[in-house]
Amino acid sequence: MIRKIIGSMLNSSKRAFSSQEAVVLESKKNLSIRKITFPESLGSRDVKIDLKRVGICGSDVHYYLHGSIGHFLVEEPMVLGHEASGIVSEIGSLVKEFKVGDRVCMEPGIPNSQSKSSRMGMYNLCPSLTGYHPNLSKCQAGFWATPPVHGVLRSSVIHPADFTFKVPENVSLDEAAMAEPVAIGMHAATKAQIKPGSIAVVQGAGTIGCVTAMSVLAAGAGKVYVSDVSAPKLKIVEAQGKGNIIPVDVTKENLEKKIYAETNDWGCDYFFEATGNAKAVEQVFSCIAPGGTVVLIGHPGEFVNLDVVPGQVKEVTIKTIFRYAHVFPSVMTLMGKGVIDVKPLISNKFNFKDSIKAFELSAQLMTDCYSDCVKNLIVIND
Repeated sequence: MIRKIIGSMLNSSKRAFSSQEAVVLESKKNLSIRKITFPESLGSRDVKIDLKRVGICGSDVHYYLHGSIGHFLVEEPMVLGHEASGIVSEIGSLVKEFKVGDRVCMEPGIPNSQSKSSRMGMYNLCPSLTGYHPNLSKCQAGFWATPPVHGVLRSSVIHPADFTFKVPENVSLDEAAMAEPVAIGMHAATKAQIKPGSIAVVQGAGTIGCVTAMSVLAAGAGKVYVSDVSAPKLKIVEAQGKGNIIPVDVTKENLEKKIYAETNDWGCDYFFEATGNAKAVEQVFSCIAPGGTVVLIGHPGEFVNLDVVPGQVKEVTIKTIFRYAHVFPSVMTLMGKGVIDVKPLISNKFNFKDSIKAFELSAQLMTDCYSDCVKNLIVIND
C-alpha cells in the first residue's frame, strides 16, 4: 500500500496556509472554537476534503481532561479530532483514483515513507507516529490530534490520496466516520489470526470493544463473549451478533467461570483486552485455553502488575497492537456489505457550534462505566 508520500509533506517551505474555524484544545479542560492557521498545501498526490463528520474518540476526551496521554503532552494549542469523513473538493495533479464529489474517509496517520518500519510495511509503527517530535509539522505529517499535530475538527483538510478511501454508496457519512475505530478492531482480529469457529472473549464494551467483537466475528470466530459492567452497552453489542455475541455482565456473572462452563473446562481460544484498565489487564490469562492468544488493545494509564506464569504454563501467545495498518479497504468492504453495522453504536450527534458542549457531555458519559454512550459525532457541515 505504501507509496512515496509527496515531497511537500517533508518540506515546510513549500506549504501554503489556510485559516479555518476549529475546535481548539488551548490547555487542559480549556476548549475554544476559533480561527486557527493551518500550514498545508495541495501536493500532486493529495486530495482536499470538505469535512462532514468527526467522531469524538476516547483519546480526544483524555487530552481534554488531562492534557496528555503517556509521553504525548499538549504544550500548545491543538485542534482535536481524528475520526472523520467528508467529500473530496479538489485533487492533486497525479491523483487518478478520486474525483471531486467522492465521499471518503481517511486514515489519520501520515508516516514518513522512507522510515525503515514504513518500508517494511509496518507504517503504523513509523517513529513519526509512535513518538513525540516537537519539530514535526502541525499538518500533513504525524497522526491527527496527537501532539503537536492538529486534528480535523474544522471545515477542510488536505490529505494524501494513499490514506484516503472511498465510502460505499450504501454507507452514510455518519458510519464512515466510524471507520477509524473499526480499523482498530479489524487490526486486532487480523493480528490474532482468527481460526474459523473459534471461541473469543473481548474484555470491554466501549467503542473499541464493540467494534473488536464485530471484527472478530466477521473474521470467522464462532462465538464472541463480551464482558463489561455496563448492561446498556452489552445490550447494544449483543444485538450486532445475531446470537453469536454473548454478553457477560461482570457485576452479575463471573467471566472465568462462565467461559470454562461453556467450553467444557477448556477456555477461550482468543482473549482481547479492550478496556485499557490496569486491573482488567491482570485478568487476561484467567480463562484462556492452552495454546491460546491474548491481544492487548487498550493502553493502560498506569503500570500493570501481570503474573506471567499462568500464561507460560499454557504457552499463551501475547500480541499487542498499535492503531492499525492495511485494514481500511477491508473495513469499507465489510461495512458496505452490512457485515459490520456501526449505526447502533452512534449515541449522539452535535452541530459544530455545540462542540464544546459535546466534549463536556462526552467527558461525563465516557468516564461513567455504566452509561449507554458508545460514540458521539460532531456534524461539521451538511
